Amino acid sequence: MKETIAINNLRTLACDMISNVKSGHPGIALGATPIYLAILKSMKSSAKHSNHILRDRFVLSAGHGSSMLYAGLHLLGYNITMDDLKKFRQMGSITTGHPEVNVCDGVDVSTGPLGQGVANAVGFAVAEKYMASNFNKPDCNLFDNYTFCLLGDGCLMEGIANEALSFAGTNKLNKLIFLYDFNAITIDGSISQTFNQNTIEVLKGYGLNVLEVENGNSVSEIEKAINKAKESDKPNFIIVKTLIGFGSPYEGQAKI
Repeated sequence: MKETIAINNLRTLACDMISNVKSGHPGIALGATPIYLAILKSMKSSAKHSNHILRDRFVLSAGHGSSMLYAGLHLLGYNITMDDLKKFRQMGSITTGHPEVNVCDGVDVSTGPLGQGVANAVGFAVAEKYMASNFNKPDCNLFDNYTFCLLGDGCLMEGIANEALSFAGTNKLNKLIFLYDFNAITIDGSISQTFNQNTIEVLKGYGLNVLEVENGNSVSEIEKAINKAKESDKPNFIIVKTLIGFGSPYEGQAKI
């Protein structure tokens, strides 16, 4: 019950931000919020120490879902006020259309073009592995943070994402967890028109551990997949089946 309330609060707040400025992407805010909530519940982070070097990192590769990100950070107590949410996507605001690092508290990396965040996440995972190899001791596992990345269909269509995923698999970056908002819709319509690759086999070929969640509205099922991913010695890719624009008149359609 509490999770349902949290999800609906996030969805409503994110969509109010979009409605207020008459600009943004409500489809991902309605469809992917349960994924985002599961990530937040799984992360080691704190609003009081938002730049702590040992924190888990979150990368929103699907940067157009920024209203969802800002709503979550606001509710968690990061330095984002209700007035900041009301100024979403407006000139001079810290709540920019796509996340901007060093502009908005709690944002770990800037993500604009689709696919860019996938590569950024791989970079974070490389940094964790490098720091661990230099500073961890048998009796002191100092650097052991995870990097979570939320991406969508458009991200996987970009060459940079595939190059980065291949690199991650080759180097066994097991502290890396991708969550794929798989709604099979892009701004132009169904991906069946433009993107029919066997994603699971491609990812396995790159050396990734692939997991699937059938119910994208189940936070507990997504959390179970995340916990299972943490047991792997490979980079992890969790495919979560969602409905874009969940609950709206345009649910499951590109119109949303």
